[in-house]
Amino acid sequence: MVEGLGDMNFSLTLAAMGSALGTGVAGMAAIGAWKKAFSQNKTAAFIMVAFVGAPLSQTIYGMILRNAIQNANLPPESYVYQMIIGALGGLAMGLSAYFQGKAGARAADALGETGKGFGNYIMVLGVIETVALFVMVFCMTALPKA
Repeated sequence: MVEGLGDMNFSLTLAAMGSALGTGVAGMAAIGAWKKAFSQNKTAAFIMVAFVGAPLSQTIYGMILRNAIQNANLPPESYVYQMIIGALGGLAMGLSAYFQGKAGARAADALGETGKGFGNYIMVLGVIETVALFVMVFCMTALPKA
């Protein structure tokens, strides 16, 4: 008998996919903003890397949720439930990462254009980040007790 099957890595995988998409979108925008600055012989704001890296944390949240589900070592009759909660939690965290990347892309564009507003842009990314944190914590508290 298999014990501690967990969610088959759904939470980690789906969260990581969102992180990949989010960092990709934000990265492309940062590169565009830097290119524009370089072409105008202006200083390129390195701080835009913060916008690019912001969606990476959702991968860690997916791993934490995955580990919590595995460590709960629930009985085999709950495996379907574990997979569902892992998949839905991972999807929600992945969507948070993707949209955080899209917001980061807009932030990179705006910062590149104006050179102002970094604190405001980071606050928006922080609010989007909070969604993933809520999902992780609420999914962990929803796990049945063995």
